[in-house]
Amino acid sequence: MQFDRIYIISLGCPKNLVESEYIGGILSSKGHEITDNLEESDIAIINTCAFIQDAVRESIDVILNVARLKEEGNIKKIVVIGCLVQRYGYKLKREIPEVDIWAGTGKFHQILDILNNGISFYISKPEYIQKESFPRIQGTPFYTSYLRIADGCSHRCSFCLIPKLRGPLRSVPPEILIREAEWLAKKGVKEINLVAQDITSYGNDLKEDINLELLIESLLRIREISWIRLLYLHPSGISERLLKLIENEERICPYLDIPIQHINDDILNKMCRGYNKKFIMGLIDKIKGLRRKIYLRSTLIIGFPGESEEIFNELCDFVRQVEFDHLGVFMFSPEEGTRARRYKDQIKKEVVKERYDIVMSIQAKISERKNREMIGKKIPVLIEGFHPETNLLLVGRSFGMAPEIDGQVIINKGYGNMGEIRDVLITDAYTYDLIGEIL
Repeated sequence: MQFDRIYIISLGCPKNLVESEYIGGILSSKGHEITDNLEESDIAIINTCAFIQDAVRESIDVILNVARLKEEGNIKKIVVIGCLVQRYGYKLKREIPEVDIWAGTGKFHQILDILNNGISFYISKPEYIQKESFPRIQGTPFYTSYLRIADGCSHRCSFCLIPKLRGPLRSVPPEILIREAEWLAKKGVKEINLVAQDITSYGNDLKEDINLELLIESLLRIREISWIRLLYLHPSGISERLLKLIENEERICPYLDIPIQHINDDILNKMCRGYNKKFIMGLIDKIKGLRRKIYLRSTLIIGFPGESEEIFNELCDFVRQVEFDHLGVFMFSPEEGTRARRYKDQIKKEVVKERYDIVMSIQAKISERKNREMIGKKIPVLIEGFHPETNLLLVGRSFGMAPEIDGQVIINKGYGNMGEIRDVLITDAYTYDLIGEIL
């Protein structure tokens, strides 16, 4: 049997990255070489995102760039998988003939068959439930990793395509997750980031009494893991028990990523989010009332249909009042196939952009002030290596900063090894980054 050199491109979210790591692990375990040089590869596998149009355009641009390399004779086969195929596969198959194989979501476990069967199109309703462990080639630095605890989503938000692209919630059995976390810990992973479309829904589809809190308690028994971080928590699923766990367990990062999306009751109702302003304000009060300081991250959608000037001002007041530690802001994208696209009271693009800039400006001032309040404090920092621009500086993250999406701690004095967690004294601050020295 001839083994191929395979280059994997993973686009989109960390959940996609985990899937790409499984693909690499499965292929490598059967003798194929996973290469880091696209131009020297025999096969290019592109794991795509299609959540919003910006992601669609990025995925198509990458496919076309790889297709040009194939025309030059450097690549023998292009395989495109994931959300873009699930959303537009039939159309893309006609328009980009350079691609040899198209496969939708929930197919990563079949990658060997996909490469070997001679079939060019795999798309079906995403129903695959992971009930086995897979080999995995880590695509993150050795000290940090994502643990995807479920796939799909059973919420029905009016602006979101995820249930159509990924299917309903399908939780991974806890014994598989614990085994994978133990394997990651043995490889040197210090930080595990739990991800799913909504991690608070974990276990709702399983018959046994299984939930997120029990899973976290099991993960805490793996002593080599220093930080457990929780990403993507639907507000309605955050329980008192979960908050108590975070309050009492130091190895759970005091960090909550809660996509609120908006604060106006009418907009939340049109979004089909299942909660209102009173609920959100009560939840935030509970979180801020915990003994531990919790770093709050959220996301907001600006310019949702029906967002009047008055409603937008209400949202701005909310941002000023809550003072999030980290905030992601998205301009509403009327995606084909969503209920929100059909709403009549759409906002003009130029108005949405103006409102986006206003919210980002408000948050920038909040972030800078909160960062300056950190000056003089000592915090644990996970060392990530040298600064990309100079070997005279180190960079790292505090437990209040998630990988890729939040700021960094820039270290200008002292030395630490990559993957170590060291105490750092904060000496200065920027809008999104901190400056400090290792004690």
